Amino acid sequence: MEAAKPAVIGSKSKKMNIAIVYILIAVVGSAAGQLLLKKGMSTMGPLTISLDQIFGILWRIGTNPYVVIGLTIYVCGTVFWLAALSRVDLSFAYPFASLSYIAMIIGGWLLFSEKVDLWRIGGSLIIMLGVILISQSGK
Repeated sequence: MEAAKPAVIGSKSKKMNIAIVYILIAVVGSAAGQLLLKKGMSTMGPLTISLDQIFGILWRIGTNPYVVIGLTIYVCGTVFWLAALSRVDLSFAYPFASLSYIAMIIGGWLLFSEKVDLWRIGGSLIIMLGVILISQSGK
């Protein structure tokens, strides 16, 4: 009976490692998708949604290559997210999704020249600390 325990522990560890890889792929897919969506919408300029123009706006959005590619990448990331959720608790996986906040701050700064102040950097550091703490709970 004792010999079966290490196999279960090893199996649990492997399951957790695969889940973390899936989660990280999902986070990267989400971040890349969102950045492409932002790029696509930026090329369209500010939109005002009105009932009489809704179909034209939806057509412009749906035919924008950045939006289409961004949504495709986002959906692919979602598939990995679902695979991760099949392996670990939601309360373990979900905090990792917050890593996309950090990716958005960095991506916004690098790609769109968005202002990044000390508050955003401090908030990002707190998020990273939280993810590190939660990741330790699964071990």
